[in-house]
Amino acid sequence: MHISILLFDSVDLLDSGGPYEVFLTANRLAARDGGDAPFEVDTVTLDGEPVTAYGGLGLIPTASDDVLTRTDLLIVPGTIDLTAPLADQDLLAAIDAVARRDGATLASVCTGAFLLHGVGLLADRPWTTHWEDIDSLVERAGPDGARRRVRWVDSGRVVTGGALSAGIAMALHLVDRFAGRALAERTAEQIDYVWTEDSTGGPEAV
Repeated sequence: MHISILLFDSVDLLDSGGPYEVFLTANRLAARDGGDAPFEVDTVTLDGEPVTAYGGLGLIPTASDDVLTRTDLLIVPGTIDLTAPLADQDLLAAIDAVARRDGATLASVCTGAFLLHGVGLLADRPWTTHWEDIDSLVERAGPDGARRRVRWVDSGRVVTGGALSAGIAMALHLVDRFAGRALAERTAEQIDYVWTEDSTGGPEAV
């Protein structure tokens, strides 16, 4: 399956890099066993040009938004200051275009959930975000869907992750969902990450 990780200026590094490392490691382990890599992973900016992550680290994408026409799973990371991303109509339109495609799954990490809400994807479904920002998102999306102190929430075609390193836990869940539990557990062991497949009873996002 084709996975795209969306990058934009001031994106949080761990939100984007954590899932990227998980999917790359899963591919490496599958290839080590003589099998095919289950994922094709791209990092994507709208114009294919580099962006600067929060804190100043430069990120060079592997693709532009052209690849989003075939994306099976779009990962939307978060950022500390959401003002610019939420006002970026091109960015929101790119997310919305993937959301409108049959069979596509969208996942957010941390405050990336605000961007999913910006295109109407949190309505009538459970969701989570960084524990510090849940009340702010409740003001926008309403209280019914909010899930607190969980690492991720899988509602089918929309998956939302909690704070920062919870994106790693969520990505491992997605490896399990799309490529099997055995590979997910081996990937967690390879990256030395304590992980259990339990979105509600697992470690709190603190």
